Amino acid sequence: MFEQTFKNIDDILHKDAGCGSELDYVEQTSWVLFLKYLDDLENDKATAAELTGKQYKPLIDTEYQWNVWAAPKGADGKIDHNAALTGDDLADFVNIQLFPYLKKFKADAVSADTIEYKVGEIFSELKNRIQSGYNLREVINRIDELRFRTHAEKHEMSHLYESKIQNMGNAGRNGGEYYTPRPLITTIVKVVAPEIGNKIYDGAVGSAGFLCEAFSYLQNSKKLTTTDVEILQKRTFYGKEKKSLAYIIGTMNMIFHGIEAPNIVHTNTLAENLADIQEKDRYDIILANPPFGGKERAEVQQNFPIKTGETASLFLQHFIKILKAGGKAAVVIKNTFLSNTDNASVALRKQLLESCNLHTVLDLPAGTFTGAGVKTVVLFFEKGSATKKVWFYQLNLNRNLGKTNALNEKDLTDFVTLQKTKGESENSWSIAVKEIDQTTFDLSAKNPNKKEEAALRQPQEILEEMKALDEESADILNSILELI
Repeated sequence: MFEQTFKNIDDILHKDAGCGSELDYVEQTSWVLFLKYLDDLENDKATAAELTGKQYKPLIDTEYQWNVWAAPKGADGKIDHNAALTGDDLADFVNIQLFPYLKKFKADAVSADTIEYKVGEIFSELKNRIQSGYNLREVINRIDELRFRTHAEKHEMSHLYESKIQNMGNAGRNGGEYYTPRPLITTIVKVVAPEIGNKIYDGAVGSAGFLCEAFSYLQNSKKLTTTDVEILQKRTFYGKEKKSLAYIIGTMNMIFHGIEAPNIVHTNTLAENLADIQEKDRYDIILANPPFGGKERAEVQQNFPIKTGETASLFLQHFIKILKAGGKAAVVIKNTFLSNTDNASVALRKQLLESCNLHTVLDLPAGTFTGAGVKTVVLFFEKGSATKKVWFYQLNLNRNLGKTNALNEKDLTDFVTLQKTKGESENSWSIAVKEIDQTTFDLSAKNPNKKEEAALRQPQEILEEMKALDEESADILNSILELI
């Protein structure tokens, strides 16, 4: 039901003059979807309060509640089209009254870790781009049909919402940089194995895929107590995001997954001076896929001891610094980081190997990130002791990855199994740090165990072999004839 609804909404938005791209479709679907989700959440809380004999005070004032302005119902339970706003009346209500009202929640909230604050932030960052009030009415009607009351419904919706974010990347929009393939995230979380009580951080949060998956992993890790639930809701997941739309999408994605007031901050992580990071600021787990290829300004580079314009290298310095002693990290980075010869890359590899135990490197094939030909690796490391040995795993698949043939969890099962023992195989090997070049710290992922493919033979060689076989066959035939 969700999938068809999303498709129908895209068709409606495609006709609207204010929405010109997949990026706009996701953004505009998001705010309407969010308000419907919030309405269902409020209904659930009211029901729960009633069962305990308490009274629930709604977050949203009556005139701005979903069942008043968006979907007033008749006695038959269907939308009362006489009472429901449409056309210019609907567009004016949304733009002039609803958005300014919701925006004020940010200033009025008691603290930043409340859902009120998040509502205010979301509607401070977004604006309604659906120009036609008639198109908006159609979108609302479609979304009103959705239900988010059961765990299965919420799970399906969050899964499809992430598919929309992925499609945004596939369409060639900048949404692609917010999305890391879910099978890869699931595998990374499984290997890092966070525990309840850990503070988990992503400084380049994007659509919050790592935090959402870590939440799912921890939810299913054991039977949760009331204290566990509170820890997961309030004191486990933290993120920072520079771009407005990514920040909004990440926040909503976490809310859709069940984190009511995500601790995500809209800021440029790299604007923070490394020297200012204190022990209280540090995290137990870091899971991230920072943007690479970008160039940061000179004033941002001043925040880092190793000066470089390469965004991913600055992020890696930030992650090493903000990780607690004994903390665990998994960071996706371009595979060229392992062998680049510029001073910054060499210095950063040296710092990583000396201050952390880089115990595992997962070498991914091209095409892992749909729409991006760049090859990447995942660095798994723990802070506090120097690296003595690095275990490499090269993911060699018997197919080319792409939109219709994406990476799946099964592709990574051998890696997960072997990683536990750091065993050697055709795809895995270990390197002792004392054996690498101590001036370049080159960690190139060159697999010594991979069987060489048989070289393709030249056409002339094949023709000569065919001729020899023909001659041999003729000799055998002649021998038989002579015996007859």
